[in-house]
Amino acid sequence: MKRKKSRLKRAILLLPILLMLFAAFQFVYPDVSELKIKNPVKTAFMSYREKEWEREGKKYRINQKWVPLKAISPYLIKAVLIGEDDKFWSHEGFDYEAMQKALEKDIKAKKFKLGGSTISQQLSKNLYLSPSKNPLRKIREAIITWRMERALSKKRILELYLNVAEWGDRGIFGIEAAARKYYGKSAAALGPEEASRLASILPNPRKFNPLGSQGYVVHRSNLIYNIMVRRGIVVPEYEEVAEPDKSAEEQIVTLPESPLPESPGTKEAQPKP
Repeated sequence: MKRKKSRLKRAILLLPILLMLFAAFQFVYPDVSELKIKNPVKTAFMSYREKEWEREGKKYRINQKWVPLKAISPYLIKAVLIGEDDKFWSHEGFDYEAMQKALEKDIKAKKFKLGGSTISQQLSKNLYLSPSKNPLRKIREAIITWRMERALSKKRILELYLNVAEWGDRGIFGIEAAARKYYGKSAAALGPEEASRLASILPNPRKFNPLGSQGYVVHRSNLIYNIMVRRGIVVPEYEEVAEPDKSAEEQIVTLPESPLPESPGTKEAQPKP
């Protein structure tokens, strides 16, 4: 009995030390600074998908083609920022207002999802972590995001995200593969409506198709497009829109999301964006 108490006491004393070592390790690994000049060959999320396909007996392969930010349509860039992370250029990795709203929704629903992720957070998860929603993974994500925001430029973070985000079923990753799969053109040639459609499916690219008529895709892509019109990013034909919907910007942040598939063992519902 005394031995059991002694072991328990040691374990309790060791726990804070182990937690400190774990936290310290997250500040040195992975080496995010190498992303300044090096494009990742395969992300943790891609590996996760490959294992999933193997378990399910599916013979899918990763379909991805890397392109620099300058080779991506400005319409697509704007559409993704509006749909996924409208404060991207001004925040330092975290949108605290969006996180607060997500937490309030979790409390009401009595579920732990903690949404409101920025593009930087989504990128850190895609590159290095799993889709799990457990608190320990969220802590790791926060630390990696904080480090990435300090090591990389905003343009580089955005370039990385657009090239590694999952954009469809059967292994479609990155905007170049998505543009060619759905529209038969390069990412540079995407128009505003195509961009809005592609941005609208990012919350759940395996469920939604930008070419389909699903209500969610139609509604969300229209909101994104209307915001681009209102901001002068898109100049539509007079017959197309006489007066942009001024409520669009308010609606885009309150649209219901369709989260990524759960990791094994979790009960919770892409990569903002």
